[in-house]
Parts: sequence; C-alpha cells; structure tokens
Amino acid sequence: MPSLELVSKNRCFRGEVHKYTHFSTSTQCKMTFNIFLPDTALSQKEKAPVLYFLSGLTCTEDNMITKAGALPYLSEEGIALVTPDTSPRGVDIGGEDSDWELGASASFYVDATQEPWKANYNMYSYVQNELQQLINATFFVDSSRVSIFGHSMGGHGALVLSVRNPGHYKSVSAFAPICHPTHSNWGRKQFTAYLGEDVKEWAKYDATELVKLYEGPTLPILIDQGDADRFYSSKQLLTSHFVVAVEANDCPIKLESNMRPGYDHSYWFVQTFIKDHVAFHAKHLRSE
Repeated sequence: MPSLELVSKNRCFRGEVHKYTHFSTSTQCKMTFNIFLPDTALSQKEKAPVLYFLSGLTCTEDNMITKAGALPYLSEEGIALVTPDTSPRGVDIGGEDSDWELGASASFYVDATQEPWKANYNMYSYVQNELQQLINATFFVDSSRVSIFGHSMGGHGALVLSVRNPGHYKSVSAFAPICHPTHSNWGRKQFTAYLGEDVKEWAKYDATELVKLYEGPTLPILIDQGDADRFYSSKQLLTSHFVVAVEANDCPIKLESNMRPGYDHSYWFVQTFIKDHVAFHAKHLRSE
C-alpha cells in the first residue's frame, strides 16, 4: 500500500478536510485527493459510509469540495467524501497541458490503450480500484457502503463506474453528465486519442451504451440537468439518450431525472441542488 503524504488538514463543520498526495501505480505519478472525515470516523466511533465525487473538465480535486457546499450536509449525515484529481499531472506527455479538452484535467476516467497516454492515463483503474483500496485501508470507513456522483465529465465517470460494477455502489448521481460520449464531440475526440479507432472499445466507457446491457442489482440513479446549460443545448451532454436507454431496457435501474429551468453548467447549479444529492445518497447508504 503506497504511503500518504499529508498536505493540509482543516476543521470544517463536524469533521475535518485532509489533503493527501501519494504515488499511484495506476497513473505512474503523484496523485492528490481530498477527504472529508466526519467526527464519528475521526473518533473511530462509527465507520463512515463513503461518497466519491468525480469532477469535470478543467477541474482539480479542489473544485467540488470548496465550491459545492456539500460539507454541512455530509457532516450532518456522518458521510465521508473523497474528491480525487481529474487526471495525472506532469507526466511529460507533449501537449498534455495545451488543450483543455484533452490531457491534463480531461482524463474522461478511462484506461487509455494508445500512445502516448496508456502508461499514465488509467483513471478508471485509479478511481475504481487503487484509490478505493487506499481509502478503505487507511481511514475508518465502511467499504460496504459506497456511493458515487460527479459533474459533467465526472458525471460521465460516475455513471460508467457504477454501471460497469454492479452491486459495488449503493447509489449514483450526476449533475449535467456527459451521457452518450460516443455520439458527442465531448467523447469522440477524447476516445479516439485515448482508446483508438475501435468504437467497441469506446462503448466500454459510454453510460448510454452500457445501460442497454445492464443486468445487475437495482441501482438508484439521480440526474439533474439545467435547461440553460449551453453544453446541453449544443448536444454535448445528450442526457435524453441515457433516459431513453434506461426506459427501453426495462432494467433494474431506478432513475430520477430532473430538468431544472434556468440553470447552467456551473457550480452555482451544483450548489443549488447539492443538498438533494447528499440526501439521496444518505438514504441509500443507510439502507440495508
């Protein structure tokens, strides 16, 4: 198990926010994450359920935990929150920092198979396996009570991880997720670079395509989308494709999808509905 380096620790509501770095075998570089630990976990009075949040394009591990306003609600519920970075950093790939839609901050949470990305851009394995094993081994959390959510590219990642790992997550939610990346400019560009030209490989990281085949246990999903989101109107997100696919499959997914009038793609939107998402996850993390 890799050693953690504590970068900072801050008291916040009824808990603490810790920032750590560690060397990742998945990405072959130093990774950073934040974790909010409620007092019940800090005192080892009760193992905390864990909620993972995946952020979107241009973001780091800090955007959600500092902007979304989730911590007072997580504190009340006694839920731990983990916010990983959105990609490897500083791995000496030419151009990794030159395009905000590809490379640094734009991993799309896949395991890359193409050069020059494949040695480092393995964020699917990092989030699903390495990071969660590290959290479970280090902190007083309950590995049997895990949920995940995200925003935009991170919403895509949350949906993909949950559908590809039936039974692992108690619930999943997303704010303005990229729902059908194989049919969107946010997806085809990145999948070509990271995964090559084979569209069958792309489908492994496309929530709409994956849900058509889902046969796992019941999976509660909550999606919130703003109708003033320019990426929704420009058909980058394709939320309706996911909704139709769930309905057509008649699969054991319990989907609640909300269109929010007047809201855009920003963290003002996320902040507005974060209480609903925490309550949604708390309900399922506390259920037997």
